[in-house]
Amino acid sequence: MKKFSGVGVALVTPFDETGRVDEHSLRNLVNYVVDGGVDYLVALGTTSEAATMTADERAFVVQVIAEENAGRLPIVLGIGGNNTAQVIHDLATLPYLRSGDAILSVTPYYNKPSQQGLYNHFKAIAEHTPLPVILYNVPGRTSVNMTAAITLKLARDFENIIAIKEASGNFEQATAIISGMPENFIFLSGDDGIALPLVSIGASGVISVIANVMPNEFSTMLHLALEGEYGEARQIHLQLGEMFKALFEEGNPAGIKAALHARGVIACQKLRSPLCEVSEALYQKIKRLGE
Repeated sequence: MKKFSGVGVALVTPFDETGRVDEHSLRNLVNYVVDGGVDYLVALGTTSEAATMTADERAFVVQVIAEENAGRLPIVLGIGGNNTAQVIHDLATLPYLRSGDAILSVTPYYNKPSQQGLYNHFKAIAEHTPLPVILYNVPGRTSVNMTAAITLKLARDFENIIAIKEASGNFEQATAIISGMPENFIFLSGDDGIALPLVSIGASGVISVIANVMPNEFSTMLHLALEGEYGEARQIHLQLGEMFKALFEEGNPAGIKAALHARGVIACQKLRSPLCEVSEALYQKIKRLGE
């Protein structure tokens, strides 16, 4: 499953001025990141605004991405939720799962399950899909942190749980997972700004936001690090430092959509409520950093 190492890009979903999915911009984005050197595509993740899309829109987005990708790179699909039974139903019924090479499944949000509840949730998912499963721990969005112990237990107990996107920002937790994980398990950073230091302790890659707009620069940095060329990787990391911060200054994906619009990759930076576009001051800052 090393095809899920390196840089996966969490694709945005471009909308037009009326709020509809902008198919042309989405196709343009797919080609832009593929040509930029990323290793795989992630659809329907946090950055995609999947939570504000209808079921038909999510299916359409996957269809467009799969068509434009045309088999060039693996595709990971975001499939998760805080109702285990509904996730299991989705795994059995969503036709667009045929387009995916793996699923990315976030820890349940809002209802704040215990660690045993998290284990039970992912156990059910692993037992109801033939696809490889990438766990997604992002406590800043879900209000629940999946501990290293539960992550490692899931990794050992289920062969199709192949990786974790760890976005806790907790180096002690990351170290515990990396030091205890099975040989073929994949640790992926969930934060662009700490991907380089995490690779230095054994991470195999990152699911990235910044790779939407700077796929070549970020992929080059990450691949250099994976090859042990830390001096060159560090130079690129430091050059990207201000952009890492700016993209999240007023929330994600508002920042990355502003960057993509400023670079001409997408035609409109519109987001769906309750999210909104960045301020003009931040837009100009992001535009300057991307030049």
